[in-house]
Amino acid sequence: QVQPVESGGGLVQPGGSLRLSCAASGNLFSSYTMVWYRQFPGKQRGLVASISSDGRTVYVDSVKGRFTISRDNAAKSVYLLMNNLEPEDTGVYYCKGPNLVWGQGTQVTVSS
Repeated sequence: QVQPVESGGGLVQPGGSLRLSCAASGNLFSSYTMVWYRQFPGKQRGLVASISSDGRTVYVDSVKGRFTISRDNAAKSVYLLMNNLEPEDTGVYYCKGPNLVWGQGTQVTVSS
């Protein structure tokens, strides 16, 4: 079982931006659909965005137009660019693939 490494979180003011990174592994990485999840305090993890092996993307309604998921198969990495952040985006963000266990996540805090 392989654990991804998420990074790029931090404290940002409302309206600001962050770019999250997820370093994964696996010889078949390019064939996997990769997903970003987030967990709000006291809540279960929920899907934020996904990207298929051929680049198709899906977003939860609350982040459409603000977040962009992308991947670099050569680097076995997936990214989440988050613009126009809102306090409601505060949470721990995780990436996940079919060959990956849950990582430690990266904390995003949006506050003035």
